[in-house]
Amino acid sequence: MTMLPDAFSDLEPFAAKWCIEGQDARYAERLASTMPELQAFYDATLPRLADIMSYLDGFDLASIPSEPQNHNLLLLAYSFVQMSFSVEAWGQPRVPDSGAAEILAVYEPAI
Repeated sequence: MTMLPDAFSDLEPFAAKWCIEGQDARYAERLASTMPELQAFYDATLPRLADIMSYLDGFDLASIPSEPQNHNLLLLAYSFVQMSFSVEAWGQPRVPDSGAAEILAVYEPAI
């Protein structure tokens, strides 16, 4: 069984790596990826992004999780958005001059 809807079978090679629940997990995957991996995902997904958004617009957002392939497509789009600046602006998985951003992501100040 495929992870994505049939109309997006060309993106299936990226599904296992990028259909990730949770912003922190997507961020961690971006940091763990090489630039060639990010570039390949970017190059394959960018031309399909309008098709992905059009397809997902056909569903009520609340109903998407009940359909695994559609939910995975949504997660793939989330991952694309989260990693795209690495390719478009920074040329690296990490945000330049951000210090230990991954430490800050898990810090919860006591209020």
